Amino acid sequence: MNLHEIDVAVIGSGPAGMAAAVRAKETGAKNVVILERAEELGGLLHQCVHNGFGLFYFHEDLTGPEYAHRFIEKTMDAGVRPMLETMALNISPDREITAVSNKNQFLKFRPESIVLAMGCRERSRGALNIPGTRPAGVFTAGTAQRFINVEGFLPGRQVVILGSGDIGMIMARRLTLEGARVEAVVEVLPYVGGLIRNEVQCLHDFDIPLFLKHTVTNIYGERRVEGVRVAEVDSRMNPIGGTERDIACDTLLLSVGLIPENELSLTAGVELDPVTGGPFVDGARQTTVPGIFAGGNVVHVHDLVDNVTWESEIAGESAARFAMGERIPAWAGIKLKAGRNIRYVVPHTISGNEDVTLYMRVREPEQNVRINVGDIAGKSELIVKPSSMLKIELTSEQLKKLGKNVTEVVIDCQKWGGK
Repeated sequence: MNLHEIDVAVIGSGPAGMAAAVRAKETGAKNVVILERAEELGGLLHQCVHNGFGLFYFHEDLTGPEYAHRFIEKTMDAGVRPMLETMALNISPDREITAVSNKNQFLKFRPESIVLAMGCRERSRGALNIPGTRPAGVFTAGTAQRFINVEGFLPGRQVVILGSGDIGMIMARRLTLEGARVEAVVEVLPYVGGLIRNEVQCLHDFDIPLFLKHTVTNIYGERRVEGVRVAEVDSRMNPIGGTERDIACDTLLLSVGLIPENELSLTAGVELDPVTGGPFVDGARQTTVPGIFAGGNVVHVHDLVDNVTWESEIAGESAARFAMGERIPAWAGIKLKAGRNIRYVVPHTISGNEDVTLYMRVREPEQNVRINVGDIAGKSELIVKPSSMLKIELTSEQLKKLGKNVTEVVIDCQKWGGK
């Protein structure tokens, strides 16, 4: 088994992986390799044939394949070496990667630095404990998306969608356009779980019924799904007796959340945030293991691919600097703590000396609020929702207001005029 000495290894070739690899090359790393288990670069972008990509990064309205194509060209032009159909199996704490390839069998890499860019996966039926039989016709929304947009198969003709995540709402529109009938989108929360633009463009514009504060309590059918039972839920998410209704369908799609893909991170000893499901990272996107960086949906689930790209470029640049000898203290600096109505903040620590962009989500919807970073009066928002990520850009001059000896800063979502 040959040991390959390289500068930067990027695991995953979605928008995060390609952005990190390109930026690592631009920063000065000479030998940058992408390890990708699929047969092509681009991750899941190829199955996202709808538009809405690149509005902020390229200032154009692109489809997923168009966005992927631009970064594939950038990746090849930069001289990044992609290794396709190569799956990383293990990362040791000293940054040694064991991988398997259909062409080269077992491989070992010893990079100077690593960027984790494995993205995220969908939550499946097994995580939901829905009662009922186990017939064919229950899919995650992303699987159905691939069936239709890549494989050319229609998974069903009469569909119910559980969950109102962005993929679920987009698939409601796509199925309607392909001739299927979407009987209902069922959401357990009192508000949709995706972007407002998808709620309007995918559900309202196509007159697709949306049942908020409802869930699926049973699945009917032996060989194939024949219907589902839907019930209203109370404030504790428990079904309310007497509110049940049966909906006939042959397909149930699940759009009930995404989980950062971090099994590989754990093999390297990377510590994970129990709230985001991704690694603890600092402003340079370095994890708790020196020399291992992370960016994109493997850290926390994003709404927009543009933010995935920007965040991963930070990870790629930092990985290149580390590979060239610059040592960045892991998990050091000012700790950021989620305060009132803030679910999490990424990065988890910042140096306080450089410009930084903070990403966060709120716990509950609220109106007329201001996001305060310690004593810094931050961004004012008319409406905040858990489904829409908040982004705050702070300059080094603003960060000086935090003081020299501060070690922890609380980020609060306060009503206008509140403290």
